[in-house]
Amino acid sequence: MNIKLPKPFTFEAGPRAVLLLHGFTGHSADVRMLGRFLEKKGYTSHAPIYRGHGKKPEELVKASADEWWEDVMNAFNHLKELGYKEIAVAGLSLGGVLGLKLAYSEQVKGIIPMCAPMFFDNEDELTKGYKFKATEFKQLEGKDKDTIQKEVQELVDNSRDMFSDLADLITEVNQHIDTIYIPTFVVQAQQDEMINTDSAQYIYDNVEANQKDIKWYEESGHVITMDKEKEQLHDDIYQFLESLDWSE
Repeated sequence: MNIKLPKPFTFEAGPRAVLLLHGFTGHSADVRMLGRFLEKKGYTSHAPIYRGHGKKPEELVKASADEWWEDVMNAFNHLKELGYKEIAVAGLSLGGVLGLKLAYSEQVKGIIPMCAPMFFDNEDELTKGYKFKATEFKQLEGKDKDTIQKEVQELVDNSRDMFSDLADLITEVNQHIDTIYIPTFVVQAQQDEMINTDSAQYIYDNVEANQKDIKWYEESGHVITMDKEKEQLHDDIYQFLESLDWSE
């Protein structure tokens, strides 16, 4: 069966740009509605897809955190090459971790980590999420139940290095949070079933920004950008972006 794979997107609107970063096992659809909302508000946005994501689940175990970081840097530079001088970043889950790394590595206008893990204590939840996504993809391929079960188990058996890599990335960013000085808006879903929600408070407490805020969304789960309170989230992100000291 021919499966239509997701693609990166760039929605060009005004001179202010926002880099939108998706979550682990996700892809650009995670942040597409947010991108369309921002476009209507006059903001340009770009969302890459990291290597191994948005494809067959076998591709994900071949990818590394270094490659994901390279993909984020390429996306950041893509916006600069298009002529955008001031770029804010909003990232979901793994995208939030990578966005925070960008916030202390490059010149960024503001950072919005959404449900971003700061502790690697959720390997069981991540494995379940990976199994779910892999099973879903193989069902779309039209494979039978026994084949799917066998292939998904093989993937899980081969995923140890990938999760170890992810743990190292989260630990690295955790140790550099206090070198972030740019405006920060921490977003966390109250019903988050995937990460340790103490992460949100940790980010808020440890960034050194003069302008920082944190908001909990009571009815939302981990993929907050696509959940019940997404309209409220969109508006809150817009208000945060409007509060930044843009030159244009």
